[in-house]
Amino acid sequence: MVALTLPWWRGAVVYQVYPRSFADSNGDGIGDLPGITRHLDHVASLGVDAVWLSPFFTSPMADFGYDVSDYCDVDPVFGTLADFDALVARAHALGLKVIIDQVYAHSSNRHPWFLESRSDRSNARADWYVWADAKADGSPPNNWQSVFGGPAWTWNARRGQYYMHNFLSEQPQLNQHNPAVQDATLEIAKFWLDRGVDGFRIDAINFALHDPALTDNPPAPDTGPRTRPFDYQQHLHNQSQPGIPLLLERLRTLIDTYDGDRFTVAEVAGPAPEAEMHAFTAGDRRLSSAYGFNFLYAPALTPALVRDALAEWPDTPGMGWPSWAFENHDAPRAVSRWAPPEHQAAFARMKITLLLCLRGNVFLYQGEELGLTQVETAFEDLRDPEAIANWPLTLSRDGVRTPMPWRASAPHAGFSDAKPWLPLGPDHEALAVDRQESDPLSLLHVTRRLIALRHAHAALMAGTLTIIEASDTVLAFERATADQRLLCLFNLSADPIDWRPPAPEVWCKIDGVGQAKGWRLGGFAAMIAERTV
Repeated sequence: MVALTLPWWRGAVVYQVYPRSFADSNGDGIGDLPGITRHLDHVASLGVDAVWLSPFFTSPMADFGYDVSDYCDVDPVFGTLADFDALVARAHALGLKVIIDQVYAHSSNRHPWFLESRSDRSNARADWYVWADAKADGSPPNNWQSVFGGPAWTWNARRGQYYMHNFLSEQPQLNQHNPAVQDATLEIAKFWLDRGVDGFRIDAINFALHDPALTDNPPAPDTGPRTRPFDYQQHLHNQSQPGIPLLLERLRTLIDTYDGDRFTVAEVAGPAPEAEMHAFTAGDRRLSSAYGFNFLYAPALTPALVRDALAEWPDTPGMGWPSWAFENHDAPRAVSRWAPPEHQAAFARMKITLLLCLRGNVFLYQGEELGLTQVETAFEDLRDPEAIANWPLTLSRDGVRTPMPWRASAPHAGFSDAKPWLPLGPDHEALAVDRQESDPLSLLHVTRRLIALRHAHAALMAGTLTIIEASDTVLAFERATADQRLLCLFNLSADPIDWRPPAPEVWCKIDGVGQAKGWRLGGFAAMIAERTV
């Protein structure tokens, strides 16, 4: 591994685990913490630096863990706090850092804080959530819409007021303008830091504050088909408020009291999130990084898309550090979005090579190292509340949350002894871990090799990135440090290409995928070369 005098997370590869779908240890069809612990050897074998766990906290599961009713405990479906401690200990023994989600924008409507807040208008937590009177005609306080459909307001008869929710009505908005609420959320962070976590991925952080004046949102321009009322507005007032960076500074101050480099990454969604991402990561008093959505919903992977995304993060003083993902638990599998079935195997190799060559942190979603495809989920099998509410026009998130296939010949591909909570993909048994372990040419082995390559080259971990070409089909860029220059070349088409850099004789190929002879690359091939003089 290359020696760098940088925090461990700068340039790191982070493996995301969706606990419900990773491995079931107790035969109830739902993944759990002991199941994750038993399979951490697989995660460590990839060579990644950290594992990120999606929510496992106590929850009614209206939004599968992103509606938290106890921030400082484990939901029984996933195990116990002792199981979590065992997971952290095993991960650390394997050299893996542990990152967990924090959900500060909202809680569950069954959280004790909300139950007290809704009881009347004079209790100790009356203003811990966002409450407002009805208009004179009884309608909601303003025109804000929820992400999952319908008004962002629900009436509560006990208070005789509406409460706000940017997502489900079961996810009432925390009032982070209240210093006591900020203090309480920092206590949550402290609880998990004291248990040994190495950092946080902060969910929907640009939704953490609202405009206290409750100003109506203006309409959004009509740019194409829209399936949700949320898409008809510009979200200037229900989110993205200027006080969010100050909240993050309070979190960073707490984190800096702990030894070691802790990693914090913001999830920032929206049509133009870069300004917020930059604000949340500017300087050294806020977050380590921001998690970009540039690729997660893109209908195609193009050189221009990569060029434009990277251009938003220049290597200039004070600029934050990006994080990139091609897949996660909310977005459809990239191989299904970006490649037809006959090219998916080759495309997956090229795609993973490109991701691991980018400047920034790399997030891999469970099963991405196997090339798992998106699963078509029948309506009767849907569990995703957004997909159920907007069926069939909203693509279900269930199709990317299906169980991890471990052993091709085992019942339910080794995920569980019982029927899984979601059906496995019909082609996923053939992509199971044990099948790919026995094939030295599999995507699993390619992924391990390329992660090792990234760690062995300072230019890939933390070097500059300069675009050389981003045409219709060719993407070429240099990664460089003072002592090393690498050329990364990608063919994003099914047809062979001929491409030569200036002074080709000074470059020596060190890795690649697909067919390459000289500077001729086959369809969906990639090459990494090092400058020798």
